[in-house]
Amino acid sequence: MKPTNNIGVVILAAGGSTRLGRPKQLVQFKGKAMLQHAIDQVVQLEVGPSVVVLGGSKEQISSRIDPKGLQVVLNSDWQHGIASSMQVGFEQILSNERKIDHIMFVLSDQPFLEVSQLKRLVKTHLSGNRMATYSEYDGVLGVPAIFSQAAFPFLKTLKGDQGAKKLTTMKGFEFETEPFEKGLFDIDTEEDVAKLKTIEQ
Repeated sequence: MKPTNNIGVVILAAGGSTRLGRPKQLVQFKGKAMLQHAIDQVVQLEVGPSVVVLGGSKEQISSRIDPKGLQVVLNSDWQHGIASSMQVGFEQILSNERKIDHIMFVLSDQPFLEVSQLKRLVKTHLSGNRMATYSEYDGVLGVPAIFSQAAFPFLKTLKGDQGAKKLTTMKGFEFETEPFEKGLFDIDTEEDVAKLKTIEQ
């Protein structure tokens, strides 16, 4: 695989978990908080500068995770939607002195995220010539997703609750996909947590 030190990673973990009523970033799966799991997978990817974006319950969350060298940044406008967290992480990555040609976004509430999946995503992206490569699960496009420099201006247009999937509808935006089995499973409610516990057993 091509060198990956020109890839920055943003872990989006700023949501307020309003539907769950407690920080889903700290929901335990196999003895580990889900945000910690995401951090551990990104660290194994061995890429360039990586950041964790926190917002809601930042003190509680930051006191219970080990960033393992990843920079933790605060999105003070996290209540305005996921796009604001993407922008904070995006700008932080680009402020790094290292040349960044690609940026990957990862969520903190996908318990089945594995470094092997991230490596496949990177390989597919670097072997192609598209602006972005999205994960695909059950016909749905989403994250983790990685974007080339040509997509950076598009990323800057996102607002409010517009996630990266919004870009796929824009004229001239070229992308490809990489399958992610079980990627659709995330945590939003106590029912999701209960289901996750049954899978864990």
